[in-house]
Amino acid sequence: MTDVRTADAAKRLGVETTGIEIIDEAERTAAPRDLFWPWFAANVSVFGVSYAAFVLGFGISFWQAVVVTIIGVVVSFALCGIIAIAGKRGSAPTMVLSRAAFGVKGQKVPGVISWLTSIGWETFLAILAVLATATIFERLGWGGGTATKIVAAVVVAAMIVAAAVAGYHIIMRMQSVLTWITGIITVLYVVMTFRHLDWSAVSAMPSGGIGATIGALVTVMTGFGLGWINIAADWSRYQRRDASGTAIVGWNTFGGALAPALLVCYGLALAGSDKKVLEGIGTDPIGTLATLLPTWVLVPFLVAAILSLVSGAVLGIYSSGLTLLSLGVRIPRPMAALVDGVILTLGTFYVVFVAESFINPFQSFLITLGVPLASWAGIMIADIALRKRDYDDDALFDASGRYGAFDWVSIGTMIVTSVLGWGLVVNIYADDAAWNNWQGFLLDPLGLGTFVKDPAGSYWEGTFAYANLGVLLALVLSFAVTYVARRGTVQRQESGA
Repeated sequence: MTDVRTADAAKRLGVETTGIEIIDEAERTAAPRDLFWPWFAANVSVFGVSYAAFVLGFGISFWQAVVVTIIGVVVSFALCGIIAIAGKRGSAPTMVLSRAAFGVKGQKVPGVISWLTSIGWETFLAILAVLATATIFERLGWGGGTATKIVAAVVVAAMIVAAAVAGYHIIMRMQSVLTWITGIITVLYVVMTFRHLDWSAVSAMPSGGIGATIGALVTVMTGFGLGWINIAADWSRYQRRDASGTAIVGWNTFGGALAPALLVCYGLALAGSDKKVLEGIGTDPIGTLATLLPTWVLVPFLVAAILSLVSGAVLGIYSSGLTLLSLGVRIPRPMAALVDGVILTLGTFYVVFVAESFINPFQSFLITLGVPLASWAGIMIADIALRKRDYDDDALFDASGRYGAFDWVSIGTMIVTSVLGWGLVVNIYADDAAWNNWQGFLLDPLGLGTFVKDPAGSYWEGTFAYANLGVLLALVLSFAVTYVARRGTVQRQESGA
């Protein structure tokens, strides 16, 4: 009885008490266009401008980078849109719906990868917000030392956790408001910094080879759509069952891709115009962008930067809490979000106050998890394409049901393609994240690259050494194998056999 009273009290406060269970029919009232707000708000961030420096880091020209950015952002968010179709069909979180492909118990394999990815992303965004605050406060003369960072870390973490604990309905309302605030100030930033563009310097950037171009493409896809793909159905599970799948894909793609495509392209011109911006982004992305602004606009810029980063982190921590529940942790959904919030806070304090650098290890971490996540995405997309009916709600929670306990074809496919994928990606930051230097073990045997140990800094050489082909291989190969090998399994599941 206490649990019921607690749940009722939470609802009166607007807190979502629904966990990983199927959403009731009466609550599925969202329309496809509603998906625009959370995806746009989470991605209309000045961080998108700074991400251009990572793209140009591959040594490609401005126009190559523009093409790579548009293709990478749009395609990766379109893949999120396809995953979002599963949310409409099953009205459950992404990692619960994935049980149809991996088995009710087998789903824990990709579930752990998903949880780690979400935790990593949300912590990363919180760190950026803290560092940006310290940099701007220092420039304003308000002090940017330890005390500022501590207060900023506490405030940022509190905002993220509070929204995530409140849940879906409050987050959706919050995102629709943040969209306008962050969007307007981001446009103001573009207007205020436009004079810094140097088109002669931008046009003079030399073109890069095919390997560098592919590497930049994979970085864009991993940093944007593929970084969100494991939570895409979490935001479509309140959609009506009769909602158009095409509309869901379209609004998901439009909302997620619109801002990053425009902002990264602008960032390419900005970073290509100023070497200091290009080099400074590696240690403090938001703070470096703030150096281009006059003093009077720094406060609204800081507010917009923090809100946009918080907006993205809220989506991550909300979904990481759902993923934690899908792994078998038996606590209420708000408590799961709170647990992940504590981890986020500890991670933020560690990186800001202990670690000397976080961008390089994070990039290495991102690519490492990006391979199995891409493999999972390929399997899940193929599974969605094969299915013609809605999911069996009860079977998603019953290991003896039609989806079974383990689907060894999916699990085996994910393991094999991940290993192959890791063999074709490299640890770009070999000195800062030496624990990842085992990657790329297939490049030398296949003649695609060679690892060079140098006292001044280890590196890879070869046309395709930094192309990170393993991410694309894991995605495409997993899709192809699943689409062929599991066709009969899906047909038997849908027939109830």
